[in-house]
Amino acid sequence: MSGAGDRTMLFAHGFGCDQAMWRYVAPQFHDDFKVVTFDHVGAGGSDIAAYDGEKYAALDGYAEDICEIGDELGIRGGILVCHSVSAMIGVLAAIRRPDLFGTLVMVCPSPRYIDDGDYIGGFTADDIEDLLAALAENPLAWSASMAPAIMGNPDRPELGEELTASFCRVDPRIAADFARATFTADNRADLPKLSARTLILQCRDDIIAGEHVGAYVRDHVAGSQLVLLDATGHCPNLSAPDQVVEAIRRFV
Repeated sequence: MSGAGDRTMLFAHGFGCDQAMWRYVAPQFHDDFKVVTFDHVGAGGSDIAAYDGEKYAALDGYAEDICEIGDELGIRGGILVCHSVSAMIGVLAAIRRPDLFGTLVMVCPSPRYIDDGDYIGGFTADDIEDLLAALAENPLAWSASMAPAIMGNPDRPELGEELTASFCRVDPRIAADFARATFTADNRADLPKLSARTLILQCRDDIIAGEHVGAYVRDHVAGSQLVLLDATGHCPNLSAPDQVVEAIRRFV
């Protein structure tokens, strides 16, 4: 926790990451907001003993944690900034407790990764099962192959290497559980229930959440704004932090 503003800005990281992934973004808001970063259970410096496989088998368990943080810190009308899967976790938290979070910023969100009729999530059900099986079988090899592709900046290999290292630090069992909760979730029906002011940040050439997915989220969250960053890949908080900061600052 840092900063001195009247409103709180809470940052939630994505799958295989930790709060350090916000190190280029969160400090830029210290002058105007109380800034809070945290690690999901199983990530970073969190207490792995607190992990409950039943609770965290679905994204609701992580949303419950965010609400608990909000209550513990006395947040009211706060700003919730969420990356990747945490975008949908944030949607669930903001729906559950609209008093805690009046503004939601979703960075590279996807309400469903699996194709379904006219909806294109980017993966077939078989694709996802293969991905989950590969992760369970050999987490290190999976991380080494997937992280650079997810980062999507081949001309900056150090970014892919950082994400690979981050993936590899997560307990393999927890990583497998979180991956299944992430990639099999379907939060499309939750989007219209969201009342928070919402900003969606989207990148080009994102293999996890394509531009059409960002447009889908915009079209199903009333009054939301979609900003297409001049950035590629799935992690602009690392690859294009200045653009992320500028877009958030304009919105809040």
